[in-house]
Amino acid sequence: MLRRSILPNIETVEKELIINSTPTEVEIALLERGKLAELHYQKTNENFTVGDIFLGRIKKLMPGLNAAFVDIGHKKDAFLHYTDLGPKLRSLIKYTNGSVSGSINTPMLDNFKIEPDIIKTGKIDQVLDKRQQILLQILKEPISTKGPRLTCEITIPGRYLVVTPFNDVIAVSKKIANPEERKRLHVLIESIKPKNFGVIVRTAAEGKKVADLHEEMRQLMLKWESIFTQMKKAKPPVKLLSELDKTSSILRDLLNDQFSRVVVNDKQLYSNIKGYMQSIAPKQAKIVNQYKGGKPIFESFGVNRQIKSSFGKTATMSSGAYLVIESTEAMHVIDVNSGHKMPSSDQAEAILNVNMESAEEIARQLRLRDIGGLIIIDFIDMRNNEHRKILQKRMKEFMKKDRAQHTILPLSKFGLMQITRQRVRPAIKINTAEKCPTCKGTGKMNASILLLDEIERDLVHILQSRPNSSISLKANPYVVAYLKRGLPSIQMKWIRKYYKWIKISEDPDFHINLYKFYDGNQDEIRLN
Repeated sequence: MLRRSILPNIETVEKELIINSTPTEVEIALLERGKLAELHYQKTNENFTVGDIFLGRIKKLMPGLNAAFVDIGHKKDAFLHYTDLGPKLRSLIKYTNGSVSGSINTPMLDNFKIEPDIIKTGKIDQVLDKRQQILLQILKEPISTKGPRLTCEITIPGRYLVVTPFNDVIAVSKKIANPEERKRLHVLIESIKPKNFGVIVRTAAEGKKVADLHEEMRQLMLKWESIFTQMKKAKPPVKLLSELDKTSSILRDLLNDQFSRVVVNDKQLYSNIKGYMQSIAPKQAKIVNQYKGGKPIFESFGVNRQIKSSFGKTATMSSGAYLVIESTEAMHVIDVNSGHKMPSSDQAEAILNVNMESAEEIARQLRLRDIGGLIIIDFIDMRNNEHRKILQKRMKEFMKKDRAQHTILPLSKFGLMQITRQRVRPAIKINTAEKCPTCKGTGKMNASILLLDEIERDLVHILQSRPNSSISLKANPYVVAYLKRGLPSIQMKWIRKYYKWIKISEDPDFHINLYKFYDGNQDEIRLN
């Protein structure tokens, strides 16, 4: 039997959004069951966001790459590959030219003649010309030295629906499993959508009334009308439609009954979010709160501590197992280590438990760091084929919450798992190392805020392995003072929690992060 602790209910997850607004940027932390799952940054002067729609101009055709470079106003020309043109490219170009010149005088496509599709295996110079103006949408933000990546398959997303011009197809989210509900939504959308516009029905539309979906369709068509109006006599490059700010887009895409609260520290942003929530989900507007505490909001909600423990080269889990995460130009490599606390009895079961705990943490780390591209995971070797199948199945379940497109391959005969994950923005990198007070900043050590967690984790392991032994702890005087201060002190809390008195003494020669446990004979208890 697998331990219950490593098999959480993945479907029911309580979510919180903690938002820290500063004059230069907005930091957004998504917590799931209290654990940091996603971290987003948006600079207040950010000009290029995934989903923004531009009127651009072809700058250069590259037949060798089967791609074009496009001027949309970014310092680096944006990249447009043939595979991102979409089959309806000819219709898009015809509409763009007609809207700019004024020969097309309505945004609706009722009388617009849809042109034949382009072939999938064509060449870029057969369908596009240099200096040509064209309607485009950002597919990926600028990453490293590369400019934005573009697509010509325009989508206008809402909370329940996504409108796709020049396309007459209705697609219902696969996550809506009930066949009767799928049929109801299909018939409903067929009756309200304009001609020559396709619609993708999102999961959030399940069970919604006709009036809700009709109102959103009207709002999305107003956005399309705004794009059309701005294109008249426009000279590229020009932005025609901005995606929602990061906070609103996260709420639009993720908001459901699992959200328990949204907390923001800025009054103006609080008003904006409250207003947006009242427009998309009036019943849930009450979960938006303004933070007025004295401490910084991320510190008050424990986000800073989680950032310190989650980023860096290693990520430690509650069992003592840890991940080593390395990145190269071509791929990301994750190594799973059991630590020094692997039980000696039933090794196969213990290895499976460590791998399962690691799989959940890896799924969280991929979302949190926004790691994209090829990811290789070196799990602890398992000889039991049934255990290998269980691990792969659970990895897929843990990754279900990930909005980025991904593919998970089975474990290879060498115990390696390969994952490919869509990359739409640069991976988040946060340096969590601090200057060491002992060496005056010439070296680095792990974040000191996590020291207490490490001490208690080692203490629990010792109490489990030798429950009848006397135990004492020796540490730096500053750490000892922290453990003994207050009523009740941490030392007193340990008595209540573990029913054991832990003697604590100080050693001024110990540096701030060094501590040692001793038994009743004053012999050091070695954990490594």
